[in-house]
Amino acid sequence: MGSVAGKVAFITGVARGQGRAHAVRLASEGADIIGLDICADLESMDYPNATLDDLTETKRLVEATGRRMIARQADVRYYDQVEAVFEEGVAEFGRIDIVLANAGVIRLASEANPQLEWDEILSTNLTGVWNACRVTIPKMIECGNGGSIVMTSSTAGIKAPATMLAGGQAYSASKHGMIGLMRTWARELAQYSIRVNTIHPTGVLTGMTQNETMAAMFADPTAMTATMQNALPVQILEATDIADFVEFLVSERGRYITGQTLGVDAGFLVN
Repeated sequence: MGSVAGKVAFITGVARGQGRAHAVRLASEGADIIGLDICADLESMDYPNATLDDLTETKRLVEATGRRMIARQADVRYYDQVEAVFEEGVAEFGRIDIVLANAGVIRLASEANPQLEWDEILSTNLTGVWNACRVTIPKMIECGNGGSIVMTSSTAGIKAPATMLAGGQAYSASKHGMIGLMRTWARELAQYSIRVNTIHPTGVLTGMTQNETMAAMFADPTAMTATMQNALPVQILEATDIADFVEFLVSERGRYITGQTLGVDAGFLVN
């Protein structure tokens, strides 16, 4: 029997990268999945988001484990869209045990429209997390089974980059902001045995990092990314590395961990 057998997980940003890795990992451990992804590009971003084909592939991979998945296109910036997907999933599966507020975007290249970049990053990375949690928490309390909420922050949520670029500032501010949300909910929801934590990955092999814009930045010794180095001798992590940790955290093995900022960072935060 898997570590989360019979449970249901709600995951945002599920079409590729960490979100897909979480969905497949939890499904392989016995969970059914409710997932959403924007599957469209944002005007302010300088790399492509996931596609509908990516979302379809995530669903195929989940169902290949023998579990079920509700996979829908929706934008975490809009509460009603998040709510609609969640309500459909709960109607199908009947419960909610795990929430992974994972969707996020970044812009680290030169500014084009600073106000738009600030607004879209904050609304996706922070308001989107708030939406995912506000939609799911009442049902989690009603179910009475406890549960686990994990917000995907970043090393940038603890160790801020030095930058004058709106994209980098917004990314760091949004990832720091999650910690405040997490600590508020961790205190409030402990009475229901619902645990809330943030995870803080270093660089991970995903569509966010593997694109032409990021490649150019890492090749530029004057760019902000030149100072972004891990202490351990590994340049970048796999999405499955983060999924392995998340599976531990949401399972019974992590049952006493709440209110924590947890680095999965190859020593980036001590470097």
